[in-house]
Amino acid sequence: MIITRTPFRISFFGGGTDYPAWYEKNGGAVLATSIDKYCYISIRYLPPFFEHRHRIVYSRVEHVTSINEIQHPTVKAILDELNPKKGLEIHHDGDLPARAGLGSSSSFAVGLLNAINALGGRRSTKQNLADHATHIEQKIMKENVGCQDQITTAYGGFNIIKFEPDGTKTISPIIASTANIRHLEGSMMLFYTGVSRFASEIAGEQLKNFSNRKSELTQMHEMVEESAKILDQQTDPIKEFGKLLHESWALKRTLARSITNSEIDDIYEKGCGAGAYGGKLLGAGGGGFIIFVAPKEKHAMIKEVLSNLVYVNFTFDHDGSKVIVYDPEDTESSS
Repeated sequence: MIITRTPFRISFFGGGTDYPAWYEKNGGAVLATSIDKYCYISIRYLPPFFEHRHRIVYSRVEHVTSINEIQHPTVKAILDELNPKKGLEIHHDGDLPARAGLGSSSSFAVGLLNAINALGGRRSTKQNLADHATHIEQKIMKENVGCQDQITTAYGGFNIIKFEPDGTKTISPIIASTANIRHLEGSMMLFYTGVSRFASEIAGEQLKNFSNRKSELTQMHEMVEESAKILDQQTDPIKEFGKLLHESWALKRTLARSITNSEIDDIYEKGCGAGAYGGKLLGAGGGGFIIFVAPKEKHAMIKEVLSNLVYVNFTFDHDGSKVIVYDPEDTESSS
Protein backbone atom coordinates (compact mmCIF):
# COMPACT_ATOMS: atom_id res chain seq x y z
CA MET A 1 0.00 0.00 0.00
CA ILE A 2 1.09 3.55 -0.76
CA ILE A 3 0.07 6.59 1.31
CA THR A 4 0.97 10.11 0.23
CA ARG A 5 0.69 13.27 2.29
CA THR A 6 0.29 16.54 0.38
CA PRO A 7 -0.07 19.92 2.10
CA PHE A 8 -2.69 22.57 1.62
CA ARG A 9 -1.47 26.08 0.91
CA ILE A 10 -1.97 29.72 1.84
CA SER A 11 -1.41 32.33 -0.87
CA PHE A 12 -0.60 35.80 0.44
CA PHE A 13 0.14 38.03 -2.55
CA GLY A 14 -0.09 37.92 -6.34
CA GLY A 15 -3.08 35.58 -6.68
CA GLY A 16 -4.61 36.01 -10.12
CA THR A 17 -1.31 36.76 -11.84
CA ASP A 18 -0.59 33.00 -11.95
CA TYR A 19 -3.25 32.40 -14.60
CA PRO A 20 -1.85 31.80 -18.10
CA ALA A 21 -4.33 34.35 -19.49
CA TRP A 22 -2.49 36.98 -17.43
CA TYR A 23 1.15 35.96 -17.14
CA GLU A 24 1.59 34.99 -20.80
CA LYS A 25 1.13 38.68 -21.58
CA ASN A 26 2.31 40.42 -18.42
CA GLY A 27 4.32 37.99 -16.32
CA GLY A 28 3.21 37.11 -12.81
CA ALA A 29 4.35 36.25 -9.30
CA VAL A 30 2.92 34.98 -6.02
CA LEU A 31 4.08 34.70 -2.43
CA ALA A 32 2.68 31.50 -0.92
CA THR A 33 3.38 28.82 1.65
CA SER A 34 2.31 25.27 2.32
CA ILE A 35 0.92 24.52 5.80
CA ASP A 36 0.78 21.52 8.12
CA LYS A 37 -2.74 20.54 7.11
CA TYR A 38 -2.83 17.74 4.58
CA CYS A 39 -4.58 15.69 1.93
CA TYR A 40 -3.88 11.98 2.41
CA ILE A 41 -4.22 9.52 -0.45
CA SER A 42 -3.88 5.78 0.10
CA ILE A 43 -3.80 3.47 -2.88
CA ARG A 44 -3.26 -0.21 -3.60
CA TYR A 45 -3.96 -2.65 -6.37
CA LEU A 46 -7.44 -4.08 -5.87
CA PRO A 47 -7.45 -7.87 -5.60
CA PRO A 48 -9.29 -9.44 -8.57
CA PHE A 49 -12.11 -10.98 -6.54
CA PHE A 50 -14.78 -8.31 -6.95
CA GLU A 51 -17.37 -7.46 -9.56
CA HIS A 52 -16.01 -3.91 -9.67
CA ARG A 53 -12.58 -3.03 -11.07
CA HIS A 54 -11.94 0.20 -9.11
CA ARG A 55 -13.03 1.38 -5.66
CA ILE A 56 -12.82 5.10 -4.85
CA VAL A 57 -13.57 6.29 -1.33
CA TYR A 58 -13.98 9.96 -0.41
CA SER A 59 -17.16 11.66 0.82
CA ARG A 60 -18.80 9.01 -1.37
CA VAL A 61 -17.92 5.41 -2.19
CA GLU A 62 -17.74 4.44 -5.85
CA HIS A 63 -17.53 0.88 -7.17
CA VAL A 64 -17.00 0.96 -10.94
CA THR A 65 -16.11 -1.51 -13.65
CA SER A 66 -14.61 1.11 -15.98
CA ILE A 67 -12.95 4.52 -15.69
CA ASN A 68 -15.77 6.13 -17.68
CA GLU A 69 -18.15 5.37 -14.80
CA ILE A 70 -16.11 7.30 -12.21
CA GLN A 71 -17.90 10.37 -10.87
CA HIS A 72 -14.98 12.04 -9.06
CA PRO A 73 -13.68 14.41 -11.77
CA THR A 74 -10.01 14.43 -10.75
CA VAL A 75 -9.77 10.66 -10.25
CA LYS A 76 -11.48 10.11 -13.58
CA ALA A 77 -9.20 12.54 -15.44
CA ILE A 78 -6.01 11.08 -13.97
CA LEU A 79 -6.95 7.43 -14.44
CA ASP A 80 -8.21 8.11 -17.93
CA GLU A 81 -4.85 9.63 -18.86
CA LEU A 82 -2.67 7.06 -17.07
CA ASN A 83 -4.87 4.08 -18.00
CA PRO A 84 -3.73 1.69 -15.23
CA LYS A 85 -3.59 -1.97 -16.23
CA LYS A 86 -4.81 -3.19 -12.84
CA GLY A 87 -7.77 -2.31 -10.68
CA LEU A 88 -7.15 0.28 -7.98
CA GLU A 89 -8.52 1.05 -4.54
CA ILE A 90 -8.14 4.75 -3.70
CA HIS A 91 -8.99 6.41 -0.38
CA HIS A 92 -8.95 10.14 0.31
CA ASP A 93 -8.84 11.84 3.71
CA GLY A 94 -8.32 15.54 4.35
CA ASP A 95 -7.50 17.57 7.44
CA LEU A 96 -9.66 20.49 6.26
CA PRO A 97 -12.78 20.88 4.07
CA ALA A 98 -12.54 20.96 0.30
CA ARG A 99 -13.56 23.97 -1.81
CA ALA A 100 -12.35 26.33 0.90
CA GLY A 101 -9.54 28.40 -0.64
CA LEU A 102 -6.57 26.30 0.46
CA GLY A 103 -5.70 24.68 -2.87
CA SER A 104 -7.33 21.38 -1.92
CA SER A 105 -8.14 20.40 -5.52
CA SER A 106 -4.52 20.73 -6.59
CA SER A 107 -3.34 19.05 -3.40
CA PHE A 108 -5.56 16.08 -4.27
CA ALA A 109 -4.30 15.94 -7.88
CA VAL A 110 -0.65 16.17 -6.83
CA GLY A 111 -1.11 13.58 -4.08
CA LEU A 112 -2.91 11.10 -6.33
CA LEU A 113 -0.29 11.40 -9.08
CA ASN A 114 2.46 10.90 -6.50
CA ALA A 115 0.68 7.83 -5.12
CA ILE A 116 0.04 6.19 -8.49
CA ASN A 117 3.65 6.76 -9.56
CA ALA A 118 4.95 5.27 -6.31
CA LEU A 119 2.63 2.28 -6.65
CA GLY A 120 4.15 1.62 -10.06
CA GLY A 121 7.67 1.93 -8.69
CA ARG A 122 8.30 5.35 -10.25
CA ARG A 123 9.88 8.23 -8.32
CA SER A 124 8.20 11.60 -8.86
CA THR A 125 10.15 14.84 -8.89
CA LYS A 126 8.50 17.95 -7.47
CA GLN A 127 8.58 19.59 -10.88
CA ASN A 128 7.00 16.62 -12.63
CA LEU A 129 4.21 16.45 -10.04
CA ALA A 130 3.44 20.18 -10.37
CA ASP A 131 3.57 20.16 -14.17
CA HIS A 132 1.45 17.03 -14.52
CA ALA A 133 -1.18 18.23 -12.04
CA THR A 134 -1.36 21.58 -13.86
CA HIS A 135 -1.85 19.75 -17.16
CA ILE A 136 -4.61 17.59 -15.69
CA GLU A 137 -6.53 20.51 -14.18
CA GLN A 138 -6.10 23.05 -16.97
CA LYS A 139 -5.98 20.93 -20.14
CA ILE A 140 -7.90 17.77 -19.30
CA MET A 141 -10.48 18.97 -16.78
CA LYS A 142 -10.70 22.48 -18.34
CA GLU A 143 -10.85 24.10 -14.91
CA ASN A 144 -10.32 27.82 -14.41
CA VAL A 145 -7.24 27.42 -12.22
CA GLY A 146 -3.88 29.11 -12.04
CA CYS A 147 -0.47 27.52 -11.64
CA GLN A 148 0.55 28.39 -8.08
CA ASP A 149 -1.40 25.73 -6.18
CA GLN A 150 0.16 22.76 -7.95
CA ILE A 151 3.65 24.16 -7.39
CA THR A 152 3.17 25.07 -3.73
CA THR A 153 1.56 21.76 -2.78
CA ALA A 154 4.16 19.72 -4.69
CA TYR A 155 7.27 21.60 -3.53
CA GLY A 156 6.19 22.80 -0.10
CA GLY A 157 7.89 25.67 1.69
CA PHE A 158 7.45 29.45 1.81
CA ASN A 159 8.30 30.71 -1.67
CA ILE A 160 8.11 33.39 -4.29
CA ILE A 161 6.96 31.77 -7.52
CA LYS A 162 7.51 33.75 -10.71
CA PHE A 163 5.70 33.13 -13.99
CA GLU A 164 7.33 34.39 -17.17
CA PRO A 165 5.45 35.10 -20.43
CA ASP A 166 7.33 32.23 -22.12
CA GLY A 167 5.93 29.79 -19.55
CA THR A 168 9.07 29.55 -17.40
CA LYS A 169 8.35 29.17 -13.69
CA THR A 170 10.94 29.79 -10.96
CA ILE A 171 10.54 28.86 -7.29
CA SER A 172 12.65 30.83 -4.81
CA PRO A 173 12.47 30.30 -1.02
CA ILE A 174 11.69 33.52 0.84
CA ILE A 175 14.77 35.29 2.17
CA ALA A 176 14.12 36.38 5.75
CA SER A 177 15.43 35.70 9.23
CA THR A 178 14.17 32.66 11.07
CA ALA A 179 12.92 34.99 13.78
CA ASN A 180 10.81 37.00 11.33
CA ILE A 181 9.31 33.88 9.76
CA ARG A 182 8.43 32.44 13.15
CA HIS A 183 7.00 35.79 14.21
CA LEU A 184 4.81 35.85 11.10
CA GLU A 185 3.76 32.24 11.65
CA GLY A 186 2.76 33.00 15.23
CA SER A 187 0.88 36.15 14.23
CA MET A 188 -1.47 34.43 11.78
CA MET A 189 -5.02 33.40 12.57
CA LEU A 190 -7.00 31.10 10.28
CA PHE A 191 -10.80 30.84 10.46
CA TYR A 192 -13.31 28.79 8.48
CA THR A 193 -16.28 30.84 7.34
CA GLY A 194 -18.42 27.72 6.93
CA VAL A 195 -19.13 28.49 3.28
CA SER A 196 -17.78 26.19 0.55
CA ARG A 197 -17.79 27.19 -3.10
CA PHE A 198 -16.61 26.12 -6.55
CA ALA A 199 -13.48 28.18 -7.16
CA SER A 200 -13.50 27.54 -10.92
CA GLU A 201 -16.79 29.40 -11.32
CA ILE A 202 -15.58 32.45 -9.36
CA ALA A 203 -12.24 32.38 -11.16
CA GLY A 204 -14.07 32.33 -14.49
CA GLU A 205 -15.68 35.66 -13.62
CA GLN A 206 -12.26 37.08 -12.70
CA LEU A 207 -10.75 35.89 -15.97
CA LYS A 208 -13.42 37.73 -17.94
CA ASN A 209 -12.51 40.93 -16.09
CA PHE A 210 -8.73 40.74 -16.57
CA SER A 211 -8.66 43.25 -19.41
CA ASN A 212 -10.52 45.78 -17.26
CA ARG A 213 -8.45 45.19 -14.13
CA LYS A 214 -4.90 45.54 -15.45
CA SER A 215 -3.99 48.28 -12.96
CA GLU A 216 -5.20 46.25 -9.97
CA LEU A 217 -3.46 43.04 -11.06
CA THR A 218 -0.23 44.93 -11.79
CA GLN A 219 -0.29 46.36 -8.25
CA MET A 220 -0.98 42.90 -6.81
CA HIS A 221 1.99 41.56 -8.78
CA GLU A 222 4.27 44.31 -7.42
CA MET A 223 3.18 43.53 -3.86
CA VAL A 224 4.99 40.17 -4.02
CA GLU A 225 8.42 41.80 -4.10
CA GLU A 226 7.31 44.46 -1.62
CA SER A 227 6.13 41.83 0.87
CA ALA A 228 9.41 39.93 0.54
CA LYS A 229 11.37 43.10 1.34
CA ILE A 230 9.16 43.71 4.38
CA LEU A 231 9.89 40.24 5.76
CA ASP A 232 13.62 40.80 5.29
CA GLN A 233 13.65 43.96 7.42
CA GLN A 234 14.17 44.11 11.16
CA THR A 235 11.76 46.86 12.23
CA ASP A 236 8.21 45.65 12.90
CA PRO A 237 7.84 43.58 9.69
CA ILE A 238 4.69 41.81 10.81
CA LYS A 239 2.65 44.99 11.16
CA GLU A 240 3.76 46.16 7.71
CA PHE A 241 3.08 42.72 6.22
CA GLY A 242 -0.45 42.78 7.67
CA LYS A 243 -1.13 46.29 6.36
CA LEU A 244 0.03 45.27 2.89
CA LEU A 245 -2.22 42.21 3.07
CA HIS A 246 -5.12 44.57 3.81
CA GLU A 247 -4.27 46.63 0.73
CA SER A 248 -4.06 43.47 -1.38
CA TRP A 249 -7.49 42.32 -0.18
CA ALA A 250 -8.96 45.73 -1.08
CA LEU A 251 -7.63 45.28 -4.62
CA LYS A 252 -8.65 41.64 -4.95
CA ARG A 253 -12.26 42.27 -4.02
CA THR A 254 -12.59 44.55 -7.06
CA LEU A 255 -11.71 41.76 -9.52
CA ALA A 256 -15.18 40.17 -9.47
CA ARG A 257 -18.45 40.74 -7.61
CA SER A 258 -18.58 37.12 -6.43
CA ILE A 259 -15.29 37.35 -4.50
CA THR A 260 -16.91 38.73 -1.36
CA ASN A 261 -20.33 39.31 0.17
CA SER A 262 -21.85 41.00 3.20
CA GLU A 263 -21.18 38.01 5.48
CA ILE A 264 -17.50 37.87 4.56
CA ASP A 265 -17.18 41.66 4.85
CA ASP A 266 -18.67 41.50 8.34
CA ILE A 267 -16.17 38.81 9.40
CA TYR A 268 -13.30 40.85 8.04
CA GLU A 269 -14.43 44.06 9.71
CA LYS A 270 -14.84 42.30 13.07
CA GLY A 271 -11.37 40.79 12.86
CA CYS A 272 -9.70 44.08 12.00
CA GLY A 273 -11.85 45.94 14.53
CA ALA A 274 -10.59 43.58 17.24
CA GLY A 275 -6.96 44.35 16.47
CA ALA A 276 -5.81 42.56 13.30
CA TYR A 277 -3.41 44.51 11.09
CA GLY A 278 -5.03 43.05 8.00
CA GLY A 279 -6.07 39.84 6.31
CA LYS A 280 -7.78 38.33 3.31
CA LEU A 281 -10.16 35.67 2.16
CA LEU A 282 -8.11 32.80 0.76
CA GLY A 283 -8.39 31.32 -2.70
CA ALA A 284 -10.67 32.57 -5.44
CA GLY A 285 -13.16 34.04 -2.97
CA GLY A 286 -16.82 33.54 -2.22
CA GLY A 287 -16.24 31.67 1.06
CA GLY A 288 -13.89 29.17 2.61
CA PHE A 289 -11.07 30.25 4.91
CA ILE A 290 -10.10 33.75 5.97
CA ILE A 291 -6.74 34.68 7.47
CA PHE A 292 -5.67 37.57 9.68
CA VAL A 293 -2.29 38.90 10.73
CA ALA A 294 -2.49 40.24 14.27
CA PRO A 295 -0.24 40.87 17.30
CA LYS A 296 -0.31 37.98 19.76
CA GLU A 297 -1.94 40.09 22.47
CA LYS A 298 -4.96 40.64 20.20
CA HIS A 299 -5.58 36.97 19.37
CA ALA A 300 -7.89 36.30 22.30
CA MET A 301 -10.12 39.26 21.43
CA ILE A 302 -10.27 38.29 17.75
CA LYS A 303 -11.23 34.73 18.68
CA GLU A 304 -13.94 36.12 20.93
CA VAL A 305 -15.56 38.36 18.30
CA LEU A 306 -15.36 35.50 15.77
CA SER A 307 -16.37 32.76 18.20
CA ASN A 308 -19.05 31.52 15.78
CA LEU A 309 -16.30 30.46 13.34
CA VAL A 310 -13.97 27.47 13.52
CA TYR A 311 -10.43 28.55 14.40
CA VAL A 312 -7.59 26.47 12.91
CA ASN A 313 -4.11 26.53 14.40
CA PHE A 314 -1.35 25.80 11.89
CA THR A 315 2.36 26.03 11.16
CA PHE A 316 4.25 26.21 7.88
CA ASP A 317 5.08 22.98 6.02
CA HIS A 318 8.49 22.50 4.39
CA ASP A 319 8.20 19.09 2.71
CA GLY A 320 5.56 19.33 0.01
CA SER A 321 3.99 16.15 -1.31
CA LYS A 322 5.69 13.03 -0.04
CA VAL A 323 5.19 9.30 0.23
CA ILE A 324 4.84 8.53 3.94
CA VAL A 325 4.04 4.80 3.71
CA TYR A 326 5.53 2.50 1.12
CA ASP A 327 5.01 -1.24 1.44
CA PRO A 328 6.21 -2.94 -1.75
CA GLU A 329 5.41 -6.39 -0.36
CA ASP A 330 1.78 -5.39 0.15
CA THR A 331 1.45 -3.91 -3.34
CA GLU A 332 3.05 -6.97 -4.88
CA SER A 333 0.91 -9.41 -2.92
CA SER A 334 -2.27 -7.62 -3.86
CA SER A 335 -1.44 -7.26 -7.51
